[in-house]
Formats: sequence, C-alpha cells, structure tokens
Amino acid sequence: MTRVKGGPGRYLHHKKVLKITKGQFGTRSRLYRRANEAMLKSLWYAFRDRRVRKRDLRKLWITRINAASRLNGISYSRLIFAMKKADITLNRKMLADLAVRDPQAFAAVVEKAKAAI
Repeated sequence: MTRVKGGPGRYLHHKKVLKITKGQFGTRSRLYRRANEAMLKSLWYAFRDRRVRKRDLRKLWITRINAASRLNGISYSRLIFAMKKADITLNRKMLADLAVRDPQAFAAVVEKAKAAI
C-alpha cells in the first residue's frame, strides 16, 4: 500500500489547531499532538461549563433573594410560595436584581406577597 502524507489539508488542519491553542503553556501551543489534546480538552470544558454557568448563576440569585427576603422578615421558600399565591410572576434573576439594586421595590414585592398568605 502506498504512503499518504495528507498534503495541504493536513498542513492547514495543523495550523488551525495551533492557532486555537496559541495562548497555552509550553508544548501545548507548539507541538501538534499536544496542542490537539489541549484543544479537545478545552473545547470539552467550554461545552460543559456553559451549562455549569447557568447552575452557578441560579445559585447566586437564590442566595441574594434569600438574604434580602430575610431582611424583610420572610424566608426564601416562604417568599416564593407567597409570590405564587399572589400571582406575582417575577423570575429569580429579576428578583435578585431588584434585591441588590432597588431594596425598596423588593420590599414592596415582599409585602404584596406576604399579604397573599
């Protein structure tokens, strides 16, 4: 069987991988095989962490809402229950933003929710 070296396509692929791993340390940015391993791993981390970021942000929002709601005399779980009863449809992202940026508006939402239970 004859030997096939790959030609310009292989060269272009190597250049592409080395360009992607340009900022990596040591051989991870210089040698194709190490660079390819680093690239595959980094792409997998990026894919995974796009989902993890959503998880982490939701945890942060819940923590902020809980802290602010306790300052207003109600726990997080009771607040969410009361908001459902009062038919207040604010998502956690907006509630956390209100709690941080506009405590008076958050307090008004809490009072309205408290009135429903």
